[in-house]
Amino acid sequence: MKKTDCLKEIVQKKKERLLLAKEILPLEELKSRLTAAQPARNFIEAISKPREIRLIAEIKKASPSQGVIREDFNPLEIARIYEEKQVQAVSVLTEEDFFLGSPAYIAEVKSVFSGPVLRKDFILEDYQVYESRYLGADAILLIADLLSVDKINELVELASTLGMGALVEVHEEKELKKILKIKPVKLIGINNRNLHTLEVDFKNTEKIFPLIPKDRIVVVESGIKSYQDVLFLKILGVSACLIGGALMESQDIGRKVEELMGW
Repeated sequence: MKKTDCLKEIVQKKKERLLLAKEILPLEELKSRLTAAQPARNFIEAISKPREIRLIAEIKKASPSQGVIREDFNPLEIARIYEEKQVQAVSVLTEEDFFLGSPAYIAEVKSVFSGPVLRKDFILEDYQVYESRYLGADAILLIADLLSVDKINELVELASTLGMGALVEVHEEKELKKILKIKPVKLIGINNRNLHTLEVDFKNTEKIFPLIPKDRIVVVESGIKSYQDVLFLKILGVSACLIGGALMESQDIGRKVEELMGW
């Protein structure tokens, strides 16, 4: 797989899977099943506390940049550790082909983790927002690079109607400018990873963070590997950090949580 085409290839595969999902469970039937869903847990409240930096701890088996990160991958066991360490929120990778995730992991995680769960995937249309709520997600990730202003607005509004948070992720200034036009966007993610080349540059946060209005809640993703990194983000004024790779690579996940966050 060419690195430069990574995002394109993921999206192409996602569109194929989406067609199949709609055949198995049509939209109207999916919507009707939502009546039995438990109310969503408050993602925004969990990750924003003044003068503190919160942790969104990730559960993922693999990534396009690293391949398989964790061989002995047990989502339930990892979620138990996060619950024990009182992690504020959990991010679950559900993309099947490049991250080896599964939509089923959300319910598994929520059976042992009491905080909110973010569904991290490549969400392109309304169907996936309804699907996320049906699966038990309390919040969704939207990637600004993949969506028009109108589509982001529509998906954020829909998520809100369903009681979910929507974390809108940007990688560069032009994407930030795009989403700042959208009034309902309260949660902004700064991704230090370029999704096209997969390269990580921690300085990305330094460039983008000062451009974000103070009334938005900011989450920083990718490249966070040490307590010094987390401390830097806290001093900057970031509300939460989303950490995946550093935790998944660790033999002792619980200890790594404590080490990274200074708990």
